[in-house]
Amino acid sequence: MGPWARVFCSLFLLLQVLAEPAGNSDFYLAGDYLLGGLFTLHANVKGTVHLNYLQVPKCKEYEMKVLGYNLMQAMRFAVEEINNHSSLLPGVLLGYEMVDVCYVSNNVQPVLYFLAQDDYFLPIQEDYSQYVPRVVAVIGPDNSEAVVTVANFLSLFLLPQITYSAISDQLRDKQRFPALLRTMPSADHHVEAIAQLMLYFRWNWIVVLVSSDDYGRDNGQRLSERLTGHDICIAFQESLPVPQPNQVVTPEEHSRLAAIVDKLQQSSARVVVVFSPDLALHNFFLEVMRRNYTGAVWIASESWAIDPVLHNLMELRHTGTFLGVTTQSVPIPSFSEFRVRRWRAGRPPSRSSQASTCNQECDECFNTTETYNTVLTLSGERVVYSVYTAVYAVAHALHSLLGCSETSCNKEVVYPWQLLKELWKVNFTLLGHQIKFNQEGDMAMPLEVIQWQWDMNQNPFQSVASYYPTQRQLTNIGSIAWHTPNNTVPLSMCSRSCQPGQRKRSMGIHPCCFECIDCLPGTFLNQSADEYDCQPCPSTKWSHRNATSCFKRRLAFLEWHEVPTIFVALLAALGFLSTLAILLIFWRHFQTPMVRSAGGPMCFLMLTPLLVAYTVVPVYVGLPTVSTCLWRLTVFPVCFTICISCIAVRSFQIVYIFKMASRLPRAYSYWVRYHGPYVSVVVTTALKVAIVVGNLLTTSPSPTARADPDDPQIMIFSCNPNFRSLLLVNTGLDLALSVVGFSFAYMGKELPTNYNEAKFITLSMTFYFTSSVSLCTFMSVYSGVLVTIMDLLVTVLNLLAISLGYFGPKCYMILFYPERNTQAYFNSMIQGYTMGKD
Repeated sequence: MGPWARVFCSLFLLLQVLAEPAGNSDFYLAGDYLLGGLFTLHANVKGTVHLNYLQVPKCKEYEMKVLGYNLMQAMRFAVEEINNHSSLLPGVLLGYEMVDVCYVSNNVQPVLYFLAQDDYFLPIQEDYSQYVPRVVAVIGPDNSEAVVTVANFLSLFLLPQITYSAISDQLRDKQRFPALLRTMPSADHHVEAIAQLMLYFRWNWIVVLVSSDDYGRDNGQRLSERLTGHDICIAFQESLPVPQPNQVVTPEEHSRLAAIVDKLQQSSARVVVVFSPDLALHNFFLEVMRRNYTGAVWIASESWAIDPVLHNLMELRHTGTFLGVTTQSVPIPSFSEFRVRRWRAGRPPSRSSQASTCNQECDECFNTTETYNTVLTLSGERVVYSVYTAVYAVAHALHSLLGCSETSCNKEVVYPWQLLKELWKVNFTLLGHQIKFNQEGDMAMPLEVIQWQWDMNQNPFQSVASYYPTQRQLTNIGSIAWHTPNNTVPLSMCSRSCQPGQRKRSMGIHPCCFECIDCLPGTFLNQSADEYDCQPCPSTKWSHRNATSCFKRRLAFLEWHEVPTIFVALLAALGFLSTLAILLIFWRHFQTPMVRSAGGPMCFLMLTPLLVAYTVVPVYVGLPTVSTCLWRLTVFPVCFTICISCIAVRSFQIVYIFKMASRLPRAYSYWVRYHGPYVSVVVTTALKVAIVVGNLLTTSPSPTARADPDDPQIMIFSCNPNFRSLLLVNTGLDLALSVVGFSFAYMGKELPTNYNEAKFITLSMTFYFTSSVSLCTFMSVYSGVLVTIMDLLVTVLNLLAISLGYFGPKCYMILFYPERNTQAYFNSMIQGYTMGKD
C-alpha cells in the first residue's frame, strides 16, 4: 500500500465467543461465535495485510488517522468491558479480529473470509439457514460505499451487520439490505438539521461542495431537494476530486481545486456546505489557505465534522466559522484512560495457532494517539458511542438468544439469522440513552451542531444546537462565536429581504435573486399567497404605499353638522314655510280674482306637491338606506313633474283663451267640458311615473359605495350609482315641460297685466333649465361627495323658484295691493287690453 492508506482496522472484528467451563479455560465449544467488525484507522502503512489478522509495522513513517484509531480502541473497550462483567454474557467471552479495508478497495476479501468456515471455503448451498460462518456479526465499515459492498454479501446469509457512521438513505431499503442496522440517524436527518440551521440564520444563498463519489453526490442531491420550496438557493455546486489513498495530488486535481477556490472567491455566497470524506479535504483546505479565502461559514457533514487532523490545521481558523453536524456527545466512563493505556502483551484466546490475531503492539502509533488524547477527551465521545452501542447491541441480542441468566448462558449453536432476529428486538438503556432500532433499522440518536474552537483549554468541537430525529426539530440553539467584526451573524443572501409591503421581481434563474418593488396605494402584499405580486384591496378598503393589509375606507355622505347641509336645510325650511304660507293665503282668498287668475283649484294642485317635495329634502342627509333612496328616486321627481306640468298647462290655457279661443271655439269647448287642464296633468304625471318605474327596474334603489376620485381613502355612499347616465332620462320630461311653459308664457307677454305671467314663468323655467344642464355638466366632470350636495341644492332652488317666483308676486299683490284684487279692476284691465288690441 502507498502512503495514507486507510486502514479500516475495519474491525472485521473477529469477536470470538468462547465458553469457559469451570476448571478448564482452554475448552472451546464446537461452534465458536465470531463477531466481525469494520473500523477506521488511517495510516501510512508499509507492510502486508492478511485476511485473518492485521500486522501493523512501525509507525514513524506515516501520519496516523487518529479518529480511526480512536474508534478501534472503542471497539476493544466495549469488548473488554463486556467480557470483564459477567452479568450480560456469563460464561461467554467475545473475541474480535480487525481487518483493513483500505478505504473502499479491500472489502470483498474480508467479507468472504468472515463468511467462510474454518477451512477457508465458502460452500454453495441452496439453504444457508443451518450454515455457521466464521463470525456471527459484522460492525462497520464507516462509509456508505463500503457498507453497500459488504451488505450485498452479508444480506444473502442474513449475517447481522451494524454500521456506526454510514448515513446513506439507500441503506434504509430493507428489501435490499435485510441484515443491515445502524447506530446513528440516516442522511435524511443530517440534511434536515443543516437545512433548519440555514433557515434559522436566514442564509438563502449557499455553495455546496461534494466529493466525487456516491456519498457526495447522494447527499448533495438530498440537500438540494430539501431546500426546494424554502427560498434557499444553491449558487453553485462543485465536485471535489477524491485523491488516491497515497494523497498525491495530480496536476489535474490541483487545477480543479484552484478553480473551485477561485469560484468561491468570486461568489457572493458566504455559506459553504461540504459533503465529503476527510480524505478529499486536506488538499482542498490547503488551497483555501494558500488563496487566503476568508469570511466563510463552513458547514461540515458528519464525515469530517469532528476530524482532529483537519482541526489541527491551525490556520483554518482564519478562513471563517466552522460548523458541523455530528452525533451527540455521550461520555463513556474510563474510556479516556483506556485509550492511552499500554496494551497487554499476548493475544486473546484463538481457535488455533493458525488463526493468529492482530499484532496490535505499535509504540509509535500509540505515542501519536497519546498526543491527540487531550483533543479527543475534550471533544467528547460521539462516533465512539455509536461503536460502543453497536457492540452492546450484539451482546444484548446474544444474551436474549442464549437465554442467559445472571450466572450462565445456554451452550448452543447460534445461526446468523437467529441473532439478526434478536437484534431487531433489542431495547435497553446504555449510559442514559434508550437503545433500539426502528423499522428502518436506524437508531434515533440525537444529533448536535458543533462549532470548531481552537482554544486548547476548551472543547474543540463545542455544541451549539441539538437536533432530535423523533421530533425533526433543531432546538437549543446557543451563541456562536462568528468570525466577523463585532461577532455579527454572517449574511449570505443573493438579495436582501424585502421590506414589508414590497414585492419581489426575479432577477436571473435563481428565486433568491430579486429586486424589491413597492406596492402601490390600493394594493397590498400577502406574502403567504404570493410574494411576487401585490394584491388589490377589496372595493370597500384601501391601503397606503408598501402596505401589508388594507383598511376600511371612510364612508362619506351628507351629514347634518356640515355647513353646506345646514345651508341647504335652511333654504328648504324657508321654502316649506313660504309655500305653506302661500297655501294659506290662497285658501283665505280663494274666491278673489287674483287667485282665480293664477289657476284657481289648480294652484292647490301645484302647492301641495311642492310641500311634499320640500319634505323629501331630509332624506338626502344621513346614511342612505333603501327607503330613503326610494323617496329620492320616486317622490321628488313625481311631485316636481306635477308642478311643472301645471305651469305649462296654465300658460297654454291663458294664451289659448286670449288668442285662440275665438278662432277655435269648438276645441275650446271640448277643453273646458272634458277638464283639459287636469287631464293633461294626469297624463303627464302618468308618463313620469312610468319613467320612474322603468328606472327602478333597471337600477337597484339600494345605496352603493364608490371611491372618491380625489381621495381614495373615502368611499362615497349614495343612492343610484348610475344617476349620471339616467339624469337626462329622469329630467327629460321636465325639461320638455319647462320649454313648453316658457314658450307659451312668452307668447302671452302682451296679455293684460293681471294675466301676464311671462316674466315669472320665464324666470322659473329658465332657472330650472339652466340648473339642470349645469348639474349634468358638473356631474360629468366631477363625481365626488359634492355631487350629492349640488343635487340637493339644485332641487331646493328649483322648488323655491316655483313657489316664490310664480306664487310670490301674486301673494304680494293680494297682501299689499288689495284694491287690485277686485273684479272691477280685472275687468278694466281686460277692457283696456281689448281696446288696445283693436
